[in-house]
Amino acid sequence: MTHRSRTRRLALLCASTALVTAGLLPSAGASAAPAPACAAAKHGLALALAPPPPTEPAGNWVKTTDPPSGITADLPGTAKVHKASVPVGDETVEFRAYGVEVPQDGAAGFTVHDMPGDRFALEDNLEGYLNAYNQPEDDDGTLTSSQVRRTTADGRPALDARLSSSGGAAPEAGSIRIVSDDDHLVMAITIGPAENRKTLEEMHERLVSSLRIP
Repeated sequence: MTHRSRTRRLALLCASTALVTAGLLPSAGASAAPAPACAAAKHGLALALAPPPPTEPAGNWVKTTDPPSGITADLPGTAKVHKASVPVGDETVEFRAYGVEVPQDGAAGFTVHDMPGDRFALEDNLEGYLNAYNQPEDDDGTLTSSQVRRTTADGRPALDARLSSSGGAAPEAGSIRIVSDDDHLVMAITIGPAENRKTLEEMHERLVSSLRIP
């Protein structure tokens, strides 16, 4: 597995709401085809997918805080933040992504978007993440979700799903939790080689159980 693949996983921690605006997934009354007038939105998508700064491989678990929101979660190493913004309608939404590379070419982290979490359905944000991973120019296989279920996280509505890929050189596995807060959309993601599924699931469970939203 190349370093490019690892940084790509970390970059995908950033991808969500820009996809709705770019027309890459359907919103209410819209088709799934790319909107004809979405150049600015696609620019926002490019920012969202830019690789964050490299991190050191995972070691001890570290309580990680998003200072603007006060949202915290434990990560398996010291994360560096990637900051960007995406156009959502006529607004610009700021977000921060905190990612850590983990052993055996995996990644774990969370993102915080400064927008009401219920602006889009949680299922739409999950589809957006999958669409970001499955861009046509990539050859890493097709990522799909399973065991999708509604739940709560720190008292907020949330969506959990398992992730797996097929068709690429190295099958992937992981988990995602998407949380809707009054003021923020939060995503927690763990992903890596499918052969390490059990370890990744244990890592994700610790990440999401530590997630706290003020």
